[in-house]
Amino acid sequence: MNTQVDNRTQQAILNDQFRKNSIKDIRFTCGAQGVEDLEGLMRAVRSFDNFNESNDPYRERDFGRIEWKGDKVFWKIDYYNNTLSCYEDPLLGSCRRVMTIMLAEEY
Repeated sequence: MNTQVDNRTQQAILNDQFRKNSIKDIRFTCGAQGVEDLEGLMRAVRSFDNFNESNDPYRERDFGRIEWKGDKVFWKIDYYNNTLSCYEDPLLGSCRRVMTIMLAEEY
């Protein structure tokens, strides 16, 4: 099996686990903080599972788009070292994932 495919599958699994379970390293932009029912929005992001070729071409599950109470909302997972000072390979055990939730207009 292709190593790149295996790495992407592993990355998708780790991203899903983070998005569905993490209670830290989640950031809301100013616009997203102003949406109605922020807790409900977080539940919607956690339960998102509509990944396909058009919205997840690399099959890494690191980005999503949902409609929330009339707003278009994006979420994006980025990868940092433990001090959040620079990028780190998402497959390294020491990678720190950070999810940003934002209004589409803020992207």
